[in-house]
Amino acid sequence: MLFHSGSAVVASTVAATALATEPPDREREQSDELRALFEAHRTAYAAFGKAVHERDGRRGQDRASREEERALLAVCAYPAVREGDRLAKARYLLEIEVRGELDLPEHMQALLRSTMWKG
Repeated sequence: MLFHSGSAVVASTVAATALATEPPDREREQSDELRALFEAHRTAYAAFGKAVHERDGRRGQDRASREEERALLAVCAYPAVREGDRLAKARYLLEIEVRGELDLPEHMQALLRSTMWKG
């Protein structure tokens, strides 16, 4: 009987410790700021794709390319502190990398710097 009671105390202590170390719900959610960066990049990427297919000249393509690159760099540079942001950023950038678009040294530098962010 005493052993059984002790097991209950140990079990409740373990459960309380697990709950204390688990991040709050807001930590698991994606932030509005990161969501906006993703949307800005998607929009810039679509505009770049449209510029490539249009015959308005190289100037429009170059401008659209620079805008898309800036938007992607903003995603790379975002300091994803919350668990939800870290997971969303990693998933998003893995999709970009599969397309072969995460290829500039500036992308890697921004990613590495974003991991050193201190709040």
